[in-house]
Amino acid sequence: MAWHQISVVSKAALSPDISDYFSELGAVSVTYMSATSQPIYEPNIGETKIWEHTKIIALFELDASPDLIKTSLFEQFPDNIAQNWHTEVLEDQIWERSWMEHYKPMKFGDHLWVYPTGQEQFLPGTVSLILDPGLAFGTGTHPTTALCLEWLAQHDMNGKTVIDFGCGSGILAVAAILLGAKEAHAIDIDPQALTATLDNAKKNNVSSKIKTYLPEDFTAMTADIVLANILAKPLIELSPSISALVSPQSELVLSGILKEQADSVSCIYQENFTLNAPTIQGDWCRLDGIKK
Repeated sequence: MAWHQISVVSKAALSPDISDYFSELGAVSVTYMSATSQPIYEPNIGETKIWEHTKIIALFELDASPDLIKTSLFEQFPDNIAQNWHTEVLEDQIWERSWMEHYKPMKFGDHLWVYPTGQEQFLPGTVSLILDPGLAFGTGTHPTTALCLEWLAQHDMNGKTVIDFGCGSGILAVAAILLGAKEAHAIDIDPQALTATLDNAKKNNVSSKIKTYLPEDFTAMTADIVLANILAKPLIELSPSISALVSPQSELVLSGILKEQADSVSCIYQENFTLNAPTIQGDWCRLDGIKK
């Protein structure tokens, strides 16, 4: 099935109204994107941030009339988007596999590889993790996840107990098991993340060694390695809970931190941990260290 894809650029204040109007006109989906290179980082609790100039992309069935949609939209929102209108016919394709053109095998450290399904290889002396983009964050392509995978690939996992706090896709828990960890406990507030983690554990034949929990279902324990790839604010706010999960003389890995936030996060954790210098990749950094 082919689709009409229609996009406009609007100012942030009008973006939600335009999105709602697209839906009223029959759009089957509406997506927000940045119209410029302006980054949007961590919002305050309860806040939804969008870009100052936002590109709104709406998908309509092929029997819809782009001309009628354009006329109606411009009548509703005059002088704001006329110069930014764009429409095209999107031909049918196997959408769930189209990402394969962009998602390629990735190597972390000397021997950890992350492969999309269908491209996996099992080379001597390497560890192969099979993972496809899905419902939850974490494929290894983002620096925050990559920084954690690099750490895992460079450290001895043999026989270790691991907690993946904010597990997303479960990539870190799965990687830890494949690298030799004894067991991994994956925690997330999003039930879809737990579903994704279990799916990826099954895909990599490590289901028996990974347990998943919503926070309210998790019984307090300590682990040899605690990984928390979330964001700076929750890392700070949850620091007592996260710190308590780490056994004495055991290791903590924190990610999801912008370079300029490293000092703020370090100040909170350095009372209980001996932290290494931040490891930086692009705009992001990783903090890691040993519990005193």
